[in-house]
Amino acid sequence: MSAATETILLWFFAGAAALGAVVMLFARHPMRVALSLVGVMLALAGVFAVQGAHAIAVFQVLIYVGAVMVFMVFVIMLLDLRDPSFTRRASRLLVPGVAVATLFLAALLALVSTAPAGAPADTGTFALEPFSAAFLEEHWLEFELSSVLLLVAVLAVLAVVKGSGRDHG
Repeated sequence: MSAATETILLWFFAGAAALGAVVMLFARHPMRVALSLVGVMLALAGVFAVQGAHAIAVFQVLIYVGAVMVFMVFVIMLLDLRDPSFTRRASRLLVPGVAVATLFLAALLALVSTAPAGAPADTGTFALEPFSAAFLEEHWLEFELSSVLLLVAVLAVLAVVKGSGRDHG
């Protein structure tokens, strides 16, 4: 693949990820937000693939799109989608969210502008087998703790939904 093609694909996937993130800010229905997040995850996998990190791209699709997002869609299905707050055009948290996003973007631009110029040093080639061995031997606890964190988040959502006591039927 030529460098020009790689650049075009990189900008395409980066733009798609940014567009999906903006859609997540303005969409009110939880299923639309989840589908936008799936689009962002797929676009990020494209960015990783264009950059040559094919294993990370595959992990991105398998873990985040295939497992985490399916899990989140199941949780969304447990929500009461007839709640009128899902159909309002904009949340009252939109303005604070845009303000925080603007601050984050300004900090990111300041960080990029102060970074030293030039390509990072080449640390060698990426091999899947050593990465997998190191991941399973050294980072298994963090991986399992993230699973527990997701489970606690689901239980919290269920507690909020059940505790609201709303009856629409």
